[in-house]
Amino acid sequence: MIRSESCRARYLSSFCLAATTAASAFPALCTTAAIRGSATSNSRAAFRSCAPPRCTRGTSTSTRTHASTADCGPMTGDCGALEVVRVPCLSDNYVWLLREPTSGRTAVVDPAELHPVVSELERRGWVLDAILNTHHHWDHVGANLDLKRRFPSCDIVGPRADKDRIPGIEVQVGEGDSWHLGSLEVRVFDTPGHTRGHITYWVPQAGALFPGDTLFALGCGRLFEGSPRQMWSSLSKLLALPDHTRVYCAHEYTAANARFAMTVDPDNPQLADRKMRVDAARAKGEATVPSTLGEEKATNPFLRPGAPSVRKNMGLGPAAEDWEVFAAVRAAKDRF
Repeated sequence: MIRSESCRARYLSSFCLAATTAASAFPALCTTAAIRGSATSNSRAAFRSCAPPRCTRGTSTSTRTHASTADCGPMTGDCGALEVVRVPCLSDNYVWLLREPTSGRTAVVDPAELHPVVSELERRGWVLDAILNTHHHWDHVGANLDLKRRFPSCDIVGPRADKDRIPGIEVQVGEGDSWHLGSLEVRVFDTPGHTRGHITYWVPQAGALFPGDTLFALGCGRLFEGSPRQMWSSLSKLLALPDHTRVYCAHEYTAANARFAMTVDPDNPQLADRKMRVDAARAKGEATVPSTLGEEKATNPFLRPGAPSVRKNMGLGPAAEDWEVFAAVRAAKDRF
């Protein structure tokens, strides 16, 4: 198992370079994708184009979120509901099961392993209808083909920009598209940087964001295939979303991210308080994900390049572009 972002980064970097020759070592990942266009006959009605928005290891855990359809409204109301179940996988991955209770439609985001996902589905009596992939890394697509064999009618949804590296992809989505899970609209952002084809899923009615490895609690993904300017552009799309949005990222990196964040923004009282809460949770073996986007805006140094304190600690002044400050923070984290 890969137990730190830096170790995982070195592994994934070498893996990405060797992906085209690694079929024998990683057969699921290297299987040629079975592209059937942008949608199957069953899913075509659930797929359309829309304008971009303006604006612990341990047992699985579920939460149900309700939200107003208004982007800036409170997380209450009866317009829609999404049940989200955390499924820990590998050493630090979180896979997310999503269920729209009115229709009973169920999806899984970035399934790393088969057995934890199937066990949780069986425990709840759910049948899988869709697989949502954010990017091609093996710890996000590792169970695609096995789940498809187990649930033949489920659709595999993934980034159009990276269709050749998503095992079994059937529904290709990208910036401005939306897909439906029952009555709930799932909007798509292109968020390249960690990988060139990374996407993020947002369920506005439920105030739920699934950013894969683009955004972490108190962190962001390493830049394997993108530039700092590109990654900052991707993160800026997420910054425009409402503060109440819950961020269901894909890894439990928060404690390590908090230690680094304190070196960049040491005089931020909200960050200091959050670090104490994170450390206390991890000491008890509790998960620190999801967070809220409001928390991330206030405490995540990768989302705060405009803060004078962050600029000062990075040795950059007011004339520097935000993406340049972000680049300095990302480079510092890579060395941390």
